[in-house]
Amino acid sequence: MGKLLTTCFIILLTLTIVSAQPSSLTQDIAAYTDQSYQALFDLYKDLHAHPEISFQEKNTAAKIAAQLKSLGFEVTENFGGYGIVGILKNGTGPCVMVRTDLDGLPVEEKTNAPYASKTRTKDETGKDVPTMHACGHDVHMTVFTGVAKTMVQFKNRWKGTLLMIGQPAEERSGGAKAMLQQGLFTKFPKPDYALALHMNAFLAAGKVGYTEGGIMASVDAVDITVRGIGGHGAIPQNTKDPIVLASQIVIALQTIVSREISPFEPAVVTVGSIQGGTQYNIIPDEVKLQLTLRSYSDAVRNQTIAAINRICKGIAEAAGVSQDRLPIVTIRDQYTPPTINDIPLTRRLTNIFAETIGKENVVDTPASMVGEDFSFYSRQEAKIPTCMFWLGAVDPEQIDKNRKNNQELPSLHSGLFLPLPEPAIKTGIKAMSAAVLELMHKR
Repeated sequence: MGKLLTTCFIILLTLTIVSAQPSSLTQDIAAYTDQSYQALFDLYKDLHAHPEISFQEKNTAAKIAAQLKSLGFEVTENFGGYGIVGILKNGTGPCVMVRTDLDGLPVEEKTNAPYASKTRTKDETGKDVPTMHACGHDVHMTVFTGVAKTMVQFKNRWKGTLLMIGQPAEERSGGAKAMLQQGLFTKFPKPDYALALHMNAFLAAGKVGYTEGGIMASVDAVDITVRGIGGHGAIPQNTKDPIVLASQIVIALQTIVSREISPFEPAVVTVGSIQGGTQYNIIPDEVKLQLTLRSYSDAVRNQTIAAINRICKGIAEAAGVSQDRLPIVTIRDQYTPPTINDIPLTRRLTNIFAETIGKENVVDTPASMVGEDFSFYSRQEAKIPTCMFWLGAVDPEQIDKNRKNNQELPSLHSGLFLPLPEPAIKTGIKAMSAAVLELMHKR
């Protein structure tokens, strides 16, 4: 009896030890990621040093397309602008889409990294601008390439169709719509799931963040032209001063969120630009304002837009502006809907992340008011479950140092933003590869 109990104890102990160890697939992915890293780091440095802004990603797209072709993907280029569609079929199973964005920003890099961007380009107006990957899309593309390599390496572990999307113009919110309008989900397999990740400038490298439900807000760009009657600065009584009207409008707009939107509903109204006048003694005929609006629901978005129209009209009429000179409010065709993570899918992947990189490295992150046009992929007629997760970017030591010194970390879109490449890239590859393999694993 004692011998039997001892044997049972040994068996139980062995099973406990085995169950506590990472799966062989997890170990294999980690080993392959380490093996592939140097080539991927070289790709990252090249992408970082040679960014291209929205709608100009010709060379960037060619580099990523070449990577997919070398791995045996069937690749379509110049789809929806400089978009890339890569397909790898591996038997019967689900179709999983992985998306990366390709574009940089008109930002001057100030990081002093040895591979810092010195690139300058012409924007859509012909203006010469500095260019930088200030939003981490260079890391996104490197992880994307690493995931493609991993999926090819472990083709014997999954079945289905892998749809790899290199999307242009995320920063300008036009690339996703352009690819969809050109027939992304009709000319190519329609995914059963769509996945993406995004760098997080406040999360330590080596960690990933998840958000169930709403993760990013809707975004609108609004132009307001405030019209008046110009004249001499010394004779203001003969004018209708649009600078004064614009100033009153800017102040009044602040009451929309604070006094008209429920405090339980997130919303943002920001005036990002005010331009008018040419000289100190001239009252101009008009002033132009540029706004960004953020929300998580169509009702709040519509309420905000209606309030802007009402405020602009009311302030102008109160100043005696004639009906034919009332402010013109224009909602630009750049609307991005909120990004809503499918909750069951997010929970499923969160468990996989914990198994892959450790539970302590998987962080529940709050929703953000930034926007992402990844949201368009889930708003088609037939809904596609989507999940976007955060990828930590920051050196943990830098986080501690800044906290002790009460200093803010450089945010995304800052010329000082520089990810810590190795842990960030490796963690992104492991997490995204594990997510895709979970959804396409052979049963």
